[in-house]
Amino acid sequence: MEKAKLCLVDDHLIIREGLRMLIEKKGIANVTGEASNGKKFLEILDSSQPDLVLMDVKMPDMDGIEATQKALQRYPDLKIIALSAYDDDEYYYQMIEAGVKGYILKGSGIKEIEKGIFTVLNGDCYFSNELLRKLIINLKHAPEKRADDLSLLSKRETEVLKEICNGLTNDEIADKLFISNQTVKGHRSSLLSKTNCKNSASLVMFAIKNNLVAICN
Repeated sequence: MEKAKLCLVDDHLIIREGLRMLIEKKGIANVTGEASNGKKFLEILDSSQPDLVLMDVKMPDMDGIEATQKALQRYPDLKIIALSAYDDDEYYYQMIEAGVKGYILKGSGIKEIEKGIFTVLNGDCYFSNELLRKLIINLKHAPEKRADDLSLLSKRETEVLKEICNGLTNDEIADKLFISNQTVKGHRSSLLSKTNCKNSASLVMFAIKNNLVAICN
């Protein structure tokens, strides 16, 4: 099976070199492009033709938010995973709205990065568990439940939404809830429509804001 093509976008050379070495050594993907900021990434996007991009958030000249928006305008099916340091709280929601399919903290190990890459390549969304916990803690004083939105969701849709927040893939949700993969996809599509969310990442934020997921001890 042909390996996926991956592009690394980060303004720190040591991070790009480290990621490239680990990704290629473990045979996770072929790194076909690197860029130190969003502007340079857009310049090499056509030639590198990546299947997936690991995108830093804070960068000079053009940050990851703008670069993600512009890249997805050109290639709507491009899969992008945001990489963030712990102090990037204010950028979480902007990157999600920009259209990223995953969000991984820079302090994560290669195993989590590998899981995130394969999960997103397989069509699912990926949040690192530590990031999800951090988001829940930050939003624990969020506005009260939007009853009108929540009342639209069926019991099964709510169950599926909670498992999406737990980081499970469609196949894993199907196995856990004893339903088919196609049924899970149908519920996911319905959830997106009913909540007016653009992607699975936005669904996670919806669940957090509406207290559908709890802080793990």
